[in-house]
Amino acid sequence: MQGRTRNSAMQDRSGGLFEPDVLLPGQFFSFFRKEAGFDRERRLMLAVLEDAIDCFQKHAHATDLRGKQLFAESWEWIMSPDRRWLFSFENICQIVDMNPDYIRQGLKRWRVDNAPRIASDEIAVETLAEASPAH
Repeated sequence: MQGRTRNSAMQDRSGGLFEPDVLLPGQFFSFFRKEAGFDRERRLMLAVLEDAIDCFQKHAHATDLRGKQLFAESWEWIMSPDRRWLFSFENICQIVDMNPDYIRQGLKRWRVDNAPRIASDEIAVETLAEASPAH
C-alpha cells in the first residue's frame, strides 16, 4: 500500500511536467505582433528616409519656388543633428542601422556631381562652406 501511494504521488508531481501549457490565441500571437509592429515601424522610418532622399535628389537643382522649398526642407532635415524628435534623420538612421554622416557626404557629393555645369562651381563652394565648422 505504501508503494502504491508513493507511485501515485510521483505521478501527480511529474504529470504536470509533461502536460502542455494552456495559452489563449491572443497570448500566443502577441509575441509575433510585437515583433511585426517594430518591423512596421522600421519600414515606416525607412520610407520617411527614402522620401527625404528622393526629394533631395529630385529638387537639388530646382529653379521653381516649390522645388526649391522641397529641397530646402529635405536639406534641413538631413543635415540636422537634432535627436529630440523620434523621426529625426539621426534617429531614423540609427534605427535602420545606417551611418548618417556617410549618407550626408554621399548626398553632398551627388549634388555636386550632378549639378548643371553653370551652377556646379556655386554648389561646390556652398558645400565646402557648410562642411567647414563655424567659429
